[in-house]
Amino acid sequence: MCTGDHGKIDAEGYLIYLGRLKDMLKVGGENVAASEIEGFILGLDGVRMVQVIGIADDRMGEVPVAFVELSQSDTLDESAVIAACAGQLAKWKVPRRVIFVREWPMSATKVQKFRLAELLTAA
Repeated sequence: MCTGDHGKIDAEGYLIYLGRLKDMLKVGGENVAASEIEGFILGLDGVRMVQVIGIADDRMGEVPVAFVELSQSDTLDESAVIAACAGQLAKWKVPRRVIFVREWPMSATKVQKFRLAELLTAA
C-alpha cells in the first residue's frame, strides 16, 4: 500500500512516522527528507518546534532553511543550530539559514510550509 508517508521500523519493530514523502528537498541531486533535519533540530535543548523548507539555490538547486521556535527561556542562536547540525548531519542537509519564529502560519491542523517560504521572499 502506498500512502505517501515516510517512516522506518525501529529495533523493537515499531513504525516511526517521519513525515510526508512529498516533503522532500532535492539538494545538489540528493533527496533529503525535511523530517530528518527537523527531527535532529527538535532534539536540541531549548527547541520547542521546527519546520524545514527548501529554497532555491543557484548552485545546489535547493537548500534547507529551518524555522525554529524556542522555549521561553532559551537563547539558542542561528550559529549554534547550524554548528550542531554540521557535526551530525551530512553537509548537504545542514540548514543554510535558521529563522526564529514565535508563531506559525497554521491551517486548522498543521503548519502551512508554503507560507514560511513566503516569509523568506518578503524579507
